Amino acid sequence: MKKFKYIIYKEGEYFVSQCLNIDISSFGKTVDEAVKNLKEALELYFDDKKNTGEYLNIEEVMIGEAVLNA
Repeated sequence: MKKFKYIIYKEGEYFVSQCLNIDISSFGKTVDEAVKNLKEALELYFDDKKNTGEYLNIEEVMIGEAVLNA
């Protein structure tokens, strides 16, 4: 069993769920739907036996925000 860290953000009318351990994301009209869809996407990813080694173990997550004058 592997634990996954993810973030959720609002993009337009949808919630996007982005896994931090593996570059996989999904979305839904609600937060719960976005998380459910992300779990399904991760299960499909690991069902493909070629994708068993690409997992980043993340112990702690912090979210920040920065403003650039660009």
